Amino acid sequence: MQRTLLIFPLLLVAGATWAVMQGHDDALVRWAAEGQREFQNALAGALRALRAEEPGAVLALVGVCFAYGFFHAVGPGHGKLLIGGYGLSHRVPLGRLTVISLLSSLGQALSAIVLVLSGLFLLDWTRSQLTDTAEKVMLPLSTLAIGLIGGWLALRGARKLWRLRRDQAHAHHGCTHRHGPTQEELRRAGGLRDALVLIAGIAARPCSGAILLLVLSWHMDILTTGILGALAMSLGTAALSILVATISVVARDSTLLSLADTRRAALVLPMIELLAGGAILAISLRVMGLLA
Repeated sequence: MQRTLLIFPLLLVAGATWAVMQGHDDALVRWAAEGQREFQNALAGALRALRAEEPGAVLALVGVCFAYGFFHAVGPGHGKLLIGGYGLSHRVPLGRLTVISLLSSLGQALSAIVLVLSGLFLLDWTRSQLTDTAEKVMLPLSTLAIGLIGGWLALRGARKLWRLRRDQAHAHHGCTHRHGPTQEELRRAGGLRDALVLIAGIAARPCSGAILLLVLSWHMDILTTGILGALAMSLGTAALSILVATISVVARDSTLLSLADTRRAALVLPMIELLAGGAILAISLRVMGLLA
């Protein structure tokens, strides 16, 4: 009965592979981009209604910003792959991964707020200067940080596999004393450190949609409401990240339950960590133009 639980993660991997091979991932990105354009028009209308002090304009703006954040997160970036890969390869509870997703998305909004407020009030930057800084400086730095985190995960997965195989070899030859930490100790170690690294790596990139909203709201003298909208936008982004986190946790737990009481069960998470970290690193290098 437990082996049947493997059907979900296997179908998930097979479906994702098929979608990439058929180009449906590009179709999904195009669909999200079309949705973003529609929400940008709705956003402009909500801002005009807010400036005209129409009833319910603030609530309408918050709703549009939340929806925009969700559609915007479907496209490249926003740490979905990092959150999903970490959830697949670590026995982190869904609640903790949800908090990491939420704080990462809020961090992107805060990065946008700090960038815009600093640029407008301290450096007297234009909208194009703010956007260029976000896209040409902070985006590459964030991509590099995420790639480094992916490499770190891959290296850590490889080290765990080496330790497990070494311990199994010692056990096979009758050695009874410990040669390394247990799996439970490895799981507990670095929990807070891992969370901080993930949050910092994702939050380093300010949300471009939030920058646009903040600049427009500043020109319309409703900056405070614009900040509220940027935070709502980050909650929409977090909603998609939490969805990815949930899928990764279900796939991970299904796999572990399916392999319970087998020698392969101890190897599966380090193997996933190695593969997921390598994939994150490769995608980051590709985005940066360093890998064809």
